[in-house]
Amino acid sequence: MAGMTDIRLSDEDWTKIQAFLRQESRAYISRDEQACRRFVEAVKWMSRSGAQWRLLPAEYGAWNTVYKRFVRWCAAGVWERLLAALASDPDTEHGMLDATIVRAHPCAAGAQKN
Repeated sequence: MAGMTDIRLSDEDWTKIQAFLRQESRAYISRDEQACRRFVEAVKWMSRSGAQWRLLPAEYGAWNTVYKRFVRWCAAGVWERLLAALASDPDTEHGMLDATIVRAHPCAAGAQKN
């Protein structure tokens, strides 16, 4: 899991998240913004890795503390509101194509030339 990329938030992404969280009374960001950023990155690591909470790297903090805060934010609806706020300003950095819409020329499938 150590080789995963893009686990850290970019400063631009953190600025957007931070602006939202400053308005959230249940996010407690004003206490320690670096700890809050580390927490959000820990949740990002968890979602990207699919690992058990106990396998959270120590650099993100105590796994149980991170887990409990994650659960509190879930119960308070913080994640839902954050995702809704970020969805209103989508980045177009990544795109996906569904292969079913891509048509190959018949000769690519072995058809005989006329």
